[in-house]
Amino acid sequence: MLLLAAAALAACNATKHLPSGAYLLTKNQVEIEKEPELPKEDQITKLELDKYIRQQPNKRFLGTNLPIWIYSQADTAKNNGWNRFKRQLGAAPVLLDSAQTALSAGGMKIYMDSKGFLDSEVIPTVDTADRKAQVTYHARQGEPFRIGTIRYDFRDRFVKAIILSDTANTLLHTGNIFDANVLDNERARITNFLKNQGYYNFSINNISYVADSTVGGRRIDLTVLVKQYMAGYDTNGEAVLDNNRIYRIRDINVFPDYNPTVATTDSLYKTRLDTVRYRGLNIIYDTKQHVRSEILRRTISLYPNALYSAQDVKRTYDNIMRLGYYKSASILFTEVADSTQKDNFISFVGTDSTGSDEADYTAEHYLSCEVLCTPALRQSYSVNLEGTTSADYFGVMAKVGYQNRNLLRGVELFEVNVRGGYEFMYAGSKYKSDAYEFGVSTSFSFPRLLTPFRVNRYNHALNPRTRIDLSYNTQKRPYYHRDLASAVWGYSWGKGRSTFALRPVDLTLVNMRYVQDSFLKNLVNPYLQNSYTSQLIAGLSGSYLYTNQQKNANRGSIALRFNFETNGNLLNALYRIGFPNKEKDEYYTLLGIRYAQYFRTDLSFVKNFWLGQKSALVYRFFGGFGYAYGNSAALPFERLFYCGGSNSMRGWAARTLGPGIDGRIASDYPSQLGNMRLEMNLEARFPVWGFLHGAVFCDVGNIWFAGQGTTPENQFQLRNFYKRVGLNTGIGARLDFNFFIFRLDWGIQLHDPNVNPGERWVIRNFSLKHTALSFGVGYPF
Repeated sequence: MLLLAAAALAACNATKHLPSGAYLLTKNQVEIEKEPELPKEDQITKLELDKYIRQQPNKRFLGTNLPIWIYSQADTAKNNGWNRFKRQLGAAPVLLDSAQTALSAGGMKIYMDSKGFLDSEVIPTVDTADRKAQVTYHARQGEPFRIGTIRYDFRDRFVKAIILSDTANTLLHTGNIFDANVLDNERARITNFLKNQGYYNFSINNISYVADSTVGGRRIDLTVLVKQYMAGYDTNGEAVLDNNRIYRIRDINVFPDYNPTVATTDSLYKTRLDTVRYRGLNIIYDTKQHVRSEILRRTISLYPNALYSAQDVKRTYDNIMRLGYYKSASILFTEVADSTQKDNFISFVGTDSTGSDEADYTAEHYLSCEVLCTPALRQSYSVNLEGTTSADYFGVMAKVGYQNRNLLRGVELFEVNVRGGYEFMYAGSKYKSDAYEFGVSTSFSFPRLLTPFRVNRYNHALNPRTRIDLSYNTQKRPYYHRDLASAVWGYSWGKGRSTFALRPVDLTLVNMRYVQDSFLKNLVNPYLQNSYTSQLIAGLSGSYLYTNQQKNANRGSIALRFNFETNGNLLNALYRIGFPNKEKDEYYTLLGIRYAQYFRTDLSFVKNFWLGQKSALVYRFFGGFGYAYGNSAALPFERLFYCGGSNSMRGWAARTLGPGIDGRIASDYPSQLGNMRLEMNLEARFPVWGFLHGAVFCDVGNIWFAGQGTTPENQFQLRNFYKRVGLNTGIGARLDFNFFIFRLDWGIQLHDPNVNPGERWVIRNFSLKHTALSFGVGYPF
């Protein structure tokens, strides 16, 4: 402690070792003169201008300049390991550079000019004191220039009708601010449109603007200039211009097992290649074809003699990567240049915008396409571990999995997972309780819809999968022993950022081998008592997932997941038709087992804000509700909600929070459940050093009984539910090894709704029993 205090005091004098006449840069700030008549959405913000500041002050450690002090302790005359370590551990002082300040102001000015504020200005001022400097950038936007008239000049007249047919989607409109970014986006939009019409070589460089700012009134007239294609140079060295060429695809060569290392180093590689022609594809493989031809044809959206389309190329790439079998893919095009392929001139005859007849032509060429697909490891293994511990509880769960991504040469994903868990509960000083869980599951996933009727066009358009799951799980806990067996047949499909799933066959058999009578009596709540019975769960379920995480990897992302399930309705309808006169207190059974009838739904929303290259603020909202009716008096035990654990309220162990403000259930084993759950989580993630990252989090939430239950204490009531939630904070560490993340979280309870009134702010009497330590692999959400 004394050493740290001494270092902190020494760090306060960060200017002691500065060169003569130098100033330590301590602060930058941007001040923008307000334009009251300018709409808020058109005003430039400080955040936009901050990124043009070239010099940033040193980062501080606990409010001190300790990194600078450590760096200054290194002897510049010696380049040994100890001095290199001090320079690496510390940070060189950032000295004020007037040239960099001027360049920063110039960058801000250029940016505001590009946004249409051509009269803008930026004036930097420097305040110095005690060899420290603060820079303030005074910015003034002024009034913006706006777009006047818009016209087109087509040097390539053949594309005139094509481009004008899509002007309804133009980004340029008279009266809009003259924004260079919008102009560039319009160039990209036109280019993308033409690339989907066969113009393979067309680029944004074929489009330029002529801006006339002499018209006055802060207006700029625009001319969109569409240039011709430069075919080469003549004998005099002058450029030869011609209309842009349209391209069709001729050959499509697919390498489904492409290994770039072998292809470039093995001299015998080409001699081993063989070719299979299948519906327009030349499938070229080495020794053995590992993926069936029909799978490749269904995946690749390119066809011989079709016009080149950048959209079809992107769709093909996305389809290949969605298979889950390939780790990378490249789609390459080369222009066919053999002498036997003559130019095919196509003509356009029509009427121009002035009403006069016109005729024009362009050349149609051909492209050869190569689709290079590099498979991932066909077989792989995975290990997942998570756990929670508190003063009187310890729980750990481990899962080991095996995956085969191409079991039957149809890019089928086969998985087997073995799951085991152990929980230990110290119940006072009398005795200890142990619980065990073991399960095995297997699944087949096919890259198509397996249905009794043909749906090939949907197979091609929506990238669907069929998944079959089988699982068995046994649980032995102090007060009950049960087995669960399930079978699921489901479909998933999606396009872009959205993915849908529907499981028309979702069966689960719950066999309660043993339930202790005293345990059921101590539950008191008859709703919970009814949940501990053998039941057959038969119905359908589905989900929806939206995420833009890959699209906006550096700009934040959102993820929305919605799940629903409904069970027992079809069986109940059939029984009511066959046995309409059921006695009042009876229930229907199938094969001697009571079937469940209920619906259940939950919604999860996760938002990620990037605060820097590796720092982020993430929050999650989770809401879930289930309701039993008809043939059921309660939701099955495993369909109830609980709070606590490594991915929930991290200040509590699993199943130890709630429901509502009910006191602790008279049980030595955690079993606090409800049919409704609300929870919000907030977590700040930041780098610490190397692969070590830190986190600070806050969780708030609880479970309740809504519409079904026994006492006001465990019932959800809108008027006061916010007073009946658990609240915890905590800190965490993440070891980021790129291929996996090991997580450790220490949660500290702040408000516990399940203790006596007046004592619920447990943080006032902090104790380790009000904390929980959890660990896991990957982020909690």
